[in-house]
Amino acid sequence: QVQLVQSGGGLLQAGGSLRLSCTTSGRTSIWYNMGWFRQAPGKEREFVAAINWRGTDTRYADFVLGRFIITRGNSQNLVYLHMNSLKPEDTAVYYCAVLRTYAGNEASYWGQGTQVTVSS
Repeated sequence: QVQLVQSGGGLLQAGGSLRLSCTTSGRTSIWYNMGWFRQAPGKEREFVAAINWRGTDTRYADFVLGRFIITRGNSQNLVYLHMNSLKPEDTAVYYCAVLRTYAGNEASYWGQGTQVTVSS
C-alpha cells in the first residue's frame, strides 16, 4: 500500500505563483511515475502533468504548458508542482497520483487533494 500526502495550495490572485508538494510513503524502495490532476467544480478530473520515475521526462496538458512545472525532490518520494502565472480558471482541487505508466493517465493511488483558488 502507498500513501500520498499533499501540502501547499491556498488562495491567491491571478498572476501569482504557488507550489504544491506530494510525499509518498509505504513502499519507499520503489520509484514511481507521478502525476498531478485537478478537478474544478462541476467538471471532471483532468490530467495536468506527469514525471517519470527517474525524473528525466515530463509531459503536460496544453492548458498549463509553459506555466506549470513538475519536478522531483531530492528524495525519491517527493514530487512538486510549481504553478506560475496562475489564472482564475486554474481554480480547482489538485491531486497527486502514482501513475501505472508514465505515458498513461491511469492512477494507482491518489493524494487527498488540495484546494487552489485564484481570484481575478
